[in-house]
Amino acid sequence: MTENLDRFEPKWMSPPGDTILDILEEKSWTQSEFAHRAGYTAKHVSQLIRGKATITEDTALRLERVLGGSARFWLALEAEHREEIARAEETKQLEGQVEWLKQLPLKQMVDFGWIKKYSKKTDQVLECLKYFGVASVSEWRSEYPAPLELAAFKSSGKFEKKRGSVAAWLRRGEQVAEQRSCKKYNKQGFTEQLLNLRKLTNETDPNTFIPQLINTCADVGVVVVFEPAPIGCPATGATRWLAPDKALIMLSLRHKTNDHLWFAFFHEAAHILIHGKRKKFLEINGDETKSEREADEFASNFLIPKEKAKDLLFLERTATAIKAFADEVGVAPGIVVGRMQHEGYLAMNYLNRLKVRYAWRTNQS
Repeated sequence: MTENLDRFEPKWMSPPGDTILDILEEKSWTQSEFAHRAGYTAKHVSQLIRGKATITEDTALRLERVLGGSARFWLALEAEHREEIARAEETKQLEGQVEWLKQLPLKQMVDFGWIKKYSKKTDQVLECLKYFGVASVSEWRSEYPAPLELAAFKSSGKFEKKRGSVAAWLRRGEQVAEQRSCKKYNKQGFTEQLLNLRKLTNETDPNTFIPQLINTCADVGVVVVFEPAPIGCPATGATRWLAPDKALIMLSLRHKTNDHLWFAFFHEAAHILIHGKRKKFLEINGDETKSEREADEFASNFLIPKEKAKDLLFLERTATAIKAFADEVGVAPGIVVGRMQHEGYLAMNYLNRLKVRYAWRTNQS
């Protein structure tokens, strides 16, 4: 038995003491004799066999000399045993955290490919903890205390706001951003590139404008992430500083039209340009803060300049006139329609055919 210990890889929860006893029996040694040979007291040997004493590096070397096998084997046996004990304790703790799953949009997280589905609830808890990168639900609550403290994000008051849903969406943005290469943030470069990005509003195919948007922003230190928002997360966009030289803009396509998409992007861009890196914003139920009003004004004026916006009041309410105006200012007709609807110049259901509509693919890619 002892001659095979070097290659032995333990895979069960049996304590190292059981192996020691087996070898003592094989050698016909008493525990007292083993203690004497190893230079230990009888009490220490008893604790070692019962798992009360840990196999240290020194102990492993003594066992190697007295019982055979390598020190690496004994240390591995001890480590695996302690890990199994920890796993058993972890399972008990996970059982007490199963209720937390009810706070999360599990089905959509699985459908979106954010997490794997497990039939065993404790396994599902573990999967979700790994998703959020936290050790326990307690740390999750500390890391994601409430939507107000999570990020600067513009939301619709028509939708329910759930802490778990908002946290899951924002965490996804972090994960995607971690995988994206990005240059250091350049404020002047970002400002200049926004003018080029404004031209993209006329591109209707997302397969064309999304890669350009992502790559252009990455070149100036801003990661742009498109992810669907799960039920309970009313965010249309989010802004976070992941590092002093790396910003994140998330877009959810909540309203699924090009006027909302581009307004949301330039709104979030405003937060990056004119607001502090540590400041947090939130618009809920129409209760706008100064920062949100500033971001709205920036987006509105950037898409349709003030001097041109005055002409909207007198603009003929026809598709032809709106398209001509859109060509003149250099933006998509749908953006003009959205602005006129917002100002009350057009009914909310009028000329919506000029807007471009988007939808997430069924596999949410």
